[in-house]
Amino acid sequence: MKRIFSLLFPLIWLTGTSSLSAAGQPGPRSPETSKIQIALLLDTSNSMDGLINQAKATLWDLVNEFTYVRCRESKTPLLEIALYEYGNDGLEAREGYIRQVVPFTSDLDELSAQLFGLKTNGGEEYCGQVIQTAMNQLGWSRRPGDLKMMFIAGNEPFNQGRTAYETVMAQAHERDVVVNTIFCGDYHLGVRTLWADGARLGKGEYTAIDHNKAIVHIDTPYDDIIIRLNRELNKTYIGYGSRGAEKKRAQAVQDMNAMEMEEGVMVARAVSKSSAFYSNSNWDLVDAYKDKKVDLESLEADALPAELRDMDARALKSHLEALQSRRNAIQQEIVEANLQREAFLAENRNETGETLQQALLEAVKKQAGSRGYHWIR
Repeated sequence: MKRIFSLLFPLIWLTGTSSLSAAGQPGPRSPETSKIQIALLLDTSNSMDGLINQAKATLWDLVNEFTYVRCRESKTPLLEIALYEYGNDGLEAREGYIRQVVPFTSDLDELSAQLFGLKTNGGEEYCGQVIQTAMNQLGWSRRPGDLKMMFIAGNEPFNQGRTAYETVMAQAHERDVVVNTIFCGDYHLGVRTLWADGARLGKGEYTAIDHNKAIVHIDTPYDDIIIRLNRELNKTYIGYGSRGAEKKRAQAVQDMNAMEMEEGVMVARAVSKSSAFYSNSNWDLVDAYKDKKVDLESLEADALPAELRDMDARALKSHLEALQSRRNAIQQEIVEANLQREAFLAENRNETGETLQQALLEAVKKQAGSRGYHWIR
């Protein structure tokens, strides 16, 4: 498989624009907009700590890459990601040591929280069964032209278990789901243990990676600027409703998780939080008002944080619009700092060995391109 260089952190657009700007900002998305669905199936047996760490470090880079993608109607596609773990003794044997961690979701903080919560433990790794489970449980799109992809990563023979992977791959192909296989180990061993054959039948890509290799993010003079702006960005969120306070705390926790991994991961997350994919209208009143998902006239006072409960609808509207304006300005500052960061990275990038990040991004580009999606850079 052709190798690619480490990901350039992309230019992000702000939400709520109605036309394409110089920064590549997309117009509003409609229910008819194309959809990209990605299911990640990760082996969480004893030997896979490195794989899980790569997945944690890769999540925001993967999301950011999609900010460059346009579907055939030249709009930003909807993005949904699902997560499964398999091969873990802590899971139910009767379920094949398989667990759906997150169904298809656009809630990126929840996805991050669940990913950071994964723990490894020895177990039996049944590739055919976990693919079949994901095919049956997930709400795969039925619309022609939508991009549906599965990535399974592990290091045991692909044909373990009683579910024949050949049959499962045929079922996936019938439903237009592309299955990519990522072997954690030597390329030729992955071929001998049928991971390459799985990709062939799944009409996807076969890759062998060094799952114990740390993903290295190059430090730049713009990292601290973006991280500082992220802290200001967080101040523009207002938790409302039954889960508002909880979800706002969760946002901060995922910031800490990213920062504890590496500053570069936090930078990538901050860039994602300035994108159209990071929308929180289910708990953030600013997003909910912008997306017309809440009626301020009928909003109960106890649904608001204490400091806003004495505001009437008119005052609350003015407050939310001011916060939205402030958020847009901060996001634009992140865009500008990230442009300079990209230029710095382009001059200081080194080729690295194959990682989960590279395997995901190369397959996505190839398969999205074959379906009429295109990159605007």
